Amino acid sequence: MSGLYFKLETVNPTGSYKDRFASAAIADMLSRGKRRCVATSSGNTGSALAAYCAAANMQCDIFAVESAPNDKLKQMAAYGARIVKIRGFGIHPEITSEVFNWVREQGEHSDAAVQISAYLFSPVGMRGVQSISVELIDQLPAGNRHIFVPAGGGGLALAVARGFAEIPDETSPDKTAIHCVQPRGNDTIASALRAGKLEAQTVNCTTQISGLQVPTVLDGNEVIRQCRASGGTGFLVSDQEVWEMQSRLAREEGIFCEPAAAVSVAAAVTAVARKEIEPAETICCLITGAGFKDQPSVDRMIGNEKFVVRDLSDLKRNV
Repeated sequence: MSGLYFKLETVNPTGSYKDRFASAAIADMLSRGKRRCVATSSGNTGSALAAYCAAANMQCDIFAVESAPNDKLKQMAAYGARIVKIRGFGIHPEITSEVFNWVREQGEHSDAAVQISAYLFSPVGMRGVQSISVELIDQLPAGNRHIFVPAGGGGLALAVARGFAEIPDETSPDKTAIHCVQPRGNDTIASALRAGKLEAQTVNCTTQISGLQVPTVLDGNEVIRQCRASGGTGFLVSDQEVWEMQSRLAREEGIFCEPAAAVSVAAAVTAVARKEIEPAETICCLITGAGFKDQPSVDRMIGNEKFVVRDLSDLKRNV
């Protein structure tokens, strides 16, 4: 894959692309005199919002999915957020929909605003995410491109697709296909996109890939429309493929990412293996979040490796 590129969102202030969302969302709240952010999160959104709320001296209340990794919750707490995990949230579609509706009601108070990283709830914040497309235009070689994007609710894929669609043709005459990638256990969008269907579907979420556990449609229908218009399609990868690719990225590329980020690369490798994309074409995979955010996945990567303390004299004798 000679034309393979990685867009590293891991170097943003809180370690994921959600800084783009939070910076736009909190700036908008400040301009409207809001003082309390009410949000849902599986980890990265909450961490980013908590950080920007801290900088803005704003209260941040996070309602997290049941399976949110403790490392991400600790990061939110470090910034001063108030956090509650909700049983069944992110797993069962009915409970997830109820949570979204309830959180939206909490954001209706005069001093508050709800922030959920989907166009359905927070279009201003998601406009911030579209800046990824503007950067990719400058960073990637000219010619046709394939962008592989991890998806839970689909907001990121939609932001990237809209970002490219809004760039004038004379600025970007090349074709950029946006591919939506999901774990098999949260197939709300990918199969429908590949099969030519018009609508996403709710599912009972079974994937263990944190950050992509969104069993409801959210932006799914629009993701299907925009990705298809770009020439992109849907890809599904297993949790095992994701974990293996996470390890390969660390050991072969020096990229330490969370499992959700490795989803995009696993799909790109699959696409080339199936001969759906030529290996010399320009392929860009979004690496959405840093590996330190999900300690259990790191433990899975390194197994039972032990770190022992040795005396220098012992080492010298064994040279």
